[in-house]
Amino acid sequence: MKTFYDPILSMAGMEQINKILKENTGHIMVSGCIDTQKVHFVHAIAGNYRYKVIITSDESKARQIQEDCLFFNRNSMYYPAKDFIFYSADIHGNQIVGERLRCINRMINTKSEDMLTIVTTIDGCADMLMSYDKYIRYTIEFKQDDILDVEKLAKALVNIGYERCGMIETPGQFAIRGGIIDIFSHTDEVPVRIELWDDEIDSIRTFDVSSQRSIEKIKSYRVFPATECIFSEEEIEAGMERIRKESEEQLKAFGVDKRKKDQKMLDAINRVRKNISDLERIKDYSKFFGMFESEPSNFLEYFPVSDTLFVLDEPNRLRERMELVEYEYEDSMKNRLEGGYVLPGQTHMLNGIDSIYALLSQRRVVLLSALDYKPAGFTEADRMRIDARSISSYNNSFEYLTDDIKKYKRNRYKIVLVCNSRTRALRIAEDLKDQDIDAFFSEDYDKEIIPGTVMVTYGSLHNGFEYPLLGFVVITENDIFTGKKKKKLKKKKYEGKAIAQFNELNMGDYVVHENYGVGIYRGIEKIQVDGSEKDYIKIEYGDGSDLYILVTQLDRLQKYAASDTEKKPKLNKLGTQDWNKTKSKVHGAVEEVAKDLVALYAARQNEKGYQFGADTVWQQEFEEMFPYEETQDQLTAIEDTKRDMESTRIMDRLICGDVGYGKTEIAIRAAFKAVQEGKQVAYLVPTTILAQQIYNTFEQRMKNFPVTVAQLSSFRTSKEIKEDLKELKKGFVDIVIGTHRLLSKDVEFKDLGLLIIDEEQRFGVTHKEKIKKLKNNIDVLTLSATPIPRTLHMSLVGIRDMSVLEEPPVDRLPIQTFVTEHNDEMIREAINRELARNGQVYYVYNRVRSIDEVAAHLQELVPDANVAYAHGQMDKRMLEKIMYEFINGEIDVLVSTTIIETGVDISNVNTMIIEDADKFGLSQLYQLRGRVGRSNRTSYAFLLYRRDRMITEVAEKRLSAIREFSDLGSGFKIAMKDLEIRGAGNVLGRSQHGHMAAVGYDLYCKMLNQAVNELKGIKNEYSFETSVDLTVDAFIPSTYIKSEYQKLDVYKRIAAIENDDELADMEDELTDRYGSLPECAANLLKIALIKTIAHKIGIIEIKGGIDTSSQPSVWRTTISISPKAEIDADKIDEFVQQYRGALIFKIDREPMFIWRVTRKKYGNAPEYLKGLRQLIDDMYNKLVTDDKATDNKEDEEKENDIDELKKYTEILEENNVILKNNENE
Repeated sequence: MKTFYDPILSMAGMEQINKILKENTGHIMVSGCIDTQKVHFVHAIAGNYRYKVIITSDESKARQIQEDCLFFNRNSMYYPAKDFIFYSADIHGNQIVGERLRCINRMINTKSEDMLTIVTTIDGCADMLMSYDKYIRYTIEFKQDDILDVEKLAKALVNIGYERCGMIETPGQFAIRGGIIDIFSHTDEVPVRIELWDDEIDSIRTFDVSSQRSIEKIKSYRVFPATECIFSEEEIEAGMERIRKESEEQLKAFGVDKRKKDQKMLDAINRVRKNISDLERIKDYSKFFGMFESEPSNFLEYFPVSDTLFVLDEPNRLRERMELVEYEYEDSMKNRLEGGYVLPGQTHMLNGIDSIYALLSQRRVVLLSALDYKPAGFTEADRMRIDARSISSYNNSFEYLTDDIKKYKRNRYKIVLVCNSRTRALRIAEDLKDQDIDAFFSEDYDKEIIPGTVMVTYGSLHNGFEYPLLGFVVITENDIFTGKKKKKLKKKKYEGKAIAQFNELNMGDYVVHENYGVGIYRGIEKIQVDGSEKDYIKIEYGDGSDLYILVTQLDRLQKYAASDTEKKPKLNKLGTQDWNKTKSKVHGAVEEVAKDLVALYAARQNEKGYQFGADTVWQQEFEEMFPYEETQDQLTAIEDTKRDMESTRIMDRLICGDVGYGKTEIAIRAAFKAVQEGKQVAYLVPTTILAQQIYNTFEQRMKNFPVTVAQLSSFRTSKEIKEDLKELKKGFVDIVIGTHRLLSKDVEFKDLGLLIIDEEQRFGVTHKEKIKKLKNNIDVLTLSATPIPRTLHMSLVGIRDMSVLEEPPVDRLPIQTFVTEHNDEMIREAINRELARNGQVYYVYNRVRSIDEVAAHLQELVPDANVAYAHGQMDKRMLEKIMYEFINGEIDVLVSTTIIETGVDISNVNTMIIEDADKFGLSQLYQLRGRVGRSNRTSYAFLLYRRDRMITEVAEKRLSAIREFSDLGSGFKIAMKDLEIRGAGNVLGRSQHGHMAAVGYDLYCKMLNQAVNELKGIKNEYSFETSVDLTVDAFIPSTYIKSEYQKLDVYKRIAAIENDDELADMEDELTDRYGSLPECAANLLKIALIKTIAHKIGIIEIKGGIDTSSQPSVWRTTISISPKAEIDADKIDEFVQQYRGALIFKIDREPMFIWRVTRKKYGNAPEYLKGLRQLIDDMYNKLVTDDKATDNKEDEEKENDIDELKKYTEILEENNVILKNNENE
């Protein structure tokens, strides 16, 4: 970093700075500083210190400083402040705790030669922490060949804050399955799996959360605590004693002994008692930290005095900020103490500014400020002034830039240009050379710059700075090109979970069996038949009779899902015809849909669309100006969209993605591509507000290019609209964004090339018809936030081409989620805090009848705020007016029903309060919560429930789930069931709705798929079930997989094994996750694959085992063949003869093979199964008619063919009345 540091190190005052800082308690005040320059200055003077701690006033500034620090030191971290007021919520997200622990872990484990920069806010230094050496003492270390006591380890992990669960999903959890221990620490990107051999550590390896498969082996591993509160037995005992004493005194103060008590007193007394009983029951000591921790410490005390430089950014601002925090805290504690919410000992959790400054007075401190003044608390500090200036913006003018550089050159300045992208850096260097300026590109930061030359380099800084007296200037890309550039963050491995699992099946859930109909799942039972054990699934049917099915037949069983979750389906009775009648009714309806789909598909395939050219230089430059790091999913979707546009086929692609995952950016790039070829683009949105928002985004992104964007919506006057329509017809407007006004007859295009439809599920059928006319043979891109469920994505592979965005954008901050009982005090504090940082608040209340009362009550709580309410039954104009005012910041608190769930992004709204959260569905809570947290500030979501009402178990699960999934990208993870059902309703339309409810969603999709294949002449697999019943132990022992849910998931996947690769893969995974595979489980895998191949041949049943009736005993197997099987009868004789009497063929009621082999040949079950597999493979290769085998091959080829993905393109428009839309209307 000599290039950047030398000018500072050679300045005159540097000796004085070093001399002052040499003393352990040296303080120096440096004035004349500006923002990014402060970071540069600190890193230049603090080269000898291992730790640099920069303390600033607020979070967004801290994050910005930390991003700039990364340029000078890759080892830079942000340490967030804990929430002082809301730390007492019942449940809060682990996100901030995780960030803090990662920071402390890095401090403890930084090697002596490494430098660490930590940026925090002043309130981050204010809370009480446990002592530093406790972290070191409670870190658990594992090495290969260590001896472990599993029970003791489990206790130790719980003590240091880990939560035990069946399968790890998020940081802070651990799982123990037999000899396998999984641990996921907050300090690591991926969890770790420890495998034991008896009680010795055999191997340690990291693994992937979503697939649960190992990544790589490691030699040793350290488990860092997952909590900031660890107490010894003695500390807990002493703390409880203190709390009991205090609560008794508190109860006396509230008049517990008095005969007459008013309601206020009674409430306070009950709260005190409830707090104590909750503490004894749940043992969450963090709320009473000060009473348990015998020697509380402070964050600043964690750093060694001799090796740390503390930097205070604008000391007076720090004091102001801290005084505000103290005032807010004291005010809150006073009210809570009076209401009995807390005990006196809980109110001293904060170090004030004076005690923080007292600590710092014993350490080396540099104070940085723009103005020269005497900082309160540091009157002794030496003072020094440097001259630094900011760079004024060049507003995209290269001419101004070259003029300035020439001026700097004349004055013999050393000039550095920092660009966010290498391509742009190289191009700027070339452009400067063309202007006769000595410029070169280099990434060597130690290079000596000759005065008067320009070094262009790659990196990221927010702003540039100039030292006139030192003749040194740094100019950044943000100074040259306006349009704020966001820092490109280092790519994090995405840990959100794709929708992979078999929906969690619980006892009592409704299931559909393809042959027997709807029943109730009653669990897995192990049953012994003919001396061998197997697992069976028990299903209860309508007449009270039970059906036991083998776990290898799980692929015929689905969880019942229909769009009305409350209505229970009618159970079918075994042995009656009602299920078959239902199925044939649905079958008829499905065939109708299939015909439409196939006709549409064929018509679409035969038409040719416009073929766009490859990407241009402009396109590349335009894409580089995107201010964020694209996610992998986004890049894939962009690639696919461009490929579609460049082909002769007409594009029809659906982009599904969670709220705010960058769907719009994909549309913007496609639009830009179309405009470059002289085509026009229409962008259709459901609401006026959304139109305005998309318009602003397009304007912002396109402003450096000659692209004209217009808007048609009710926010424009009729005169403006008329003008725009004229221009559009002449072809002067490139992109038009509008609501259904776009579909009016008077809208004419000169040459429309691309139609983009946003939030498609919200357009009605009449609009759909108009859209269809509009998009006769042009490319269409559809965006939707409600993900179409995975089953549909798989079964109807190719309703249209589809891209799914499941990965969260990089710089979104997670939402701090608190679940707590309804409490006016907390609501008041939450609203006041948001308004104090000039933000806005959503308050969700889902009952229209009393929404005005709630708004009035909030107005009383927070008299200074401007409170308004909105709901779907209001007059449309009125609603738009309120939403418009809210977007423009005129309304502070919006009380609203769930209408805010779709659509509008307002980055200034960062607090959401949801009343009666236990009454919402999971995906609804998730969607709602996605409306906040759209900027780089921490946002808060409060989920409130009523204490006096018993929360149902389901609601309790939901609330804790939403808190657990505060990581982004859990939209899919969380919404599994809710969305599976909602999505289905949207896609299939009302006409199909009844049929779908009759057989359940999955089976409906399967039947539709089969009907389409029949019409297209693709052969479906046989409709009968193949059963394999062998007297061989084939099951997963409960000692191997304890959790029934995990076992069911594994059974479901085993039943779907198709080939040897999948079998080997499954074996690897089971061995990896649960230890070496028991013989009975290995048998089960082999049987599953035998069953798959047998089904392809047309075998109905394989029954076999040891026949003891003949002496010596033999393995006897009967293989029954279906009369429909496509077997070459002429080859049977020749095939039988190959087996020299061991195999005979006969026709009884049905054709069958009988295979007998001595036990000498196959001594045990695995050998017998290997032999049986050999026989079945032989049968498939030699007896199955050629066209059946080639059909299979062709099918596989077709599946791989990308064109095949267009099976039935227009389902979403063609035959449906969108349910959601009708409900809204």
